[in-house]
Amino acid sequence: MTTDTTTAAPADTGATSLPPAGAAQPLVMSIILAAGGAHLINDMIQALLPSIYPMLKANYHLSFTQVGLITLTFQVTASLLQPWIGMYTDRHPQPWLLPSGAVATLVGIVMLSMVGSFPAFLLAAALIGIGSSTFHPEASRIARMASGGRFGLAQSTFQVGGNAGSAFGPLLAAAIVVPYGQGNVAWFVLLAIVVLSLVSGWYRRHLAANKGKARPRPAQALPASTVRRALLVLALLVFSKYFYMASFTSYFTFYLIDRFHLSVANSQLYLFLFLGAVAVGTFVGGPIGDRIGRKLVIWISILGAAPFALLLPHANLFWTGALSVVIGLVIASAFSAIVVYAQELVPGKVGMIAGVFFGLMFGFGGIGAALLGHLADLYGIAWVYGLCAFLPLAGLLTVFLPDLKEQRG
Repeated sequence: MTTDTTTAAPADTGATSLPPAGAAQPLVMSIILAAGGAHLINDMIQALLPSIYPMLKANYHLSFTQVGLITLTFQVTASLLQPWIGMYTDRHPQPWLLPSGAVATLVGIVMLSMVGSFPAFLLAAALIGIGSSTFHPEASRIARMASGGRFGLAQSTFQVGGNAGSAFGPLLAAAIVVPYGQGNVAWFVLLAIVVLSLVSGWYRRHLAANKGKARPRPAQALPASTVRRALLVLALLVFSKYFYMASFTSYFTFYLIDRFHLSVANSQLYLFLFLGAVAVGTFVGGPIGDRIGRKLVIWISILGAAPFALLLPHANLFWTGALSVVIGLVIASAFSAIVVYAQELVPGKVGMIAGVFFGLMFGFGGIGAALLGHLADLYGIAWVYGLCAFLPLAGLLTVFLPDLKEQRG
């Protein structure tokens, strides 16, 4: 299978020493699963960080402003560095970067458990963010290299690991951090270092085996203005998706408690159902995109969620639960399709594109949570859900994306 292009542009995975287009590349599922497993641990640590804020605040008498600055430090390092790291490694592949990033995360976690000053907490958060920044572009590239041309399958398998990690983060906090202390999380990071060392070893051997092989220079399949417009559209789609997702991941339990007077425990069950649907949708979206085309998946995933999103604020409890599951299934398939589509739109820049879109995902998710929380304070949580219901209509912007010729397997 070759990448989606509008001309006979070569398949390019972004590393400078990859084999020529048309060379048979096998699917290496073990490497994809290993990258997805490491993604689970990486995103679990990220989800864990907010879960330990109450402990840090109580134990070290932090203000809410200081807690917010810890989050800001993490978000800045976790999102803004990713495109630059991806851009550099597109030109200069660095197999050692994956385990090194995990070491930075390990040091950050250990610091959180041992130090007692606010500046040290900021440094620890920055180190965890740096670990995330080095992980996503390179691990996404390796998943693509091991895909055997099934780029959607590889990206969605990699991405679902991150979704699972985000869901497990609060459970990890409850099961390990609260009774035993946050330092015990270091064992999970050590496991990630071992896994990523094995993955980087495969990456190094892959590069060495193809060193010196001729690789056609990536051709610019589309005019630069068309590419820029398409990337802007994709960024707006990511904005609409992750602002809408933030209304669920941060405030769905509050909405259920406010509107239907559920207990905290029962509201968490509904959130778990939504997150489970998101995980399933993420996994199936990539292979479907390989079959029917990425642009069609983007259409279906974002715009297709709009009718259900518009109905949800007016539904009773049963239908709210059912609609949330359908929304999670439908809208979750978009991100993998967007990343692969963008990588094929800009051949030869796999790491940079992955870094840009993972950075946008983190950035928009964080901004969305903060802004929607402020609006909920002003107008109420039900009003926020009524407003957010219109966000999936941004899927109409997909009409401005160029059609890429696709070979589907």
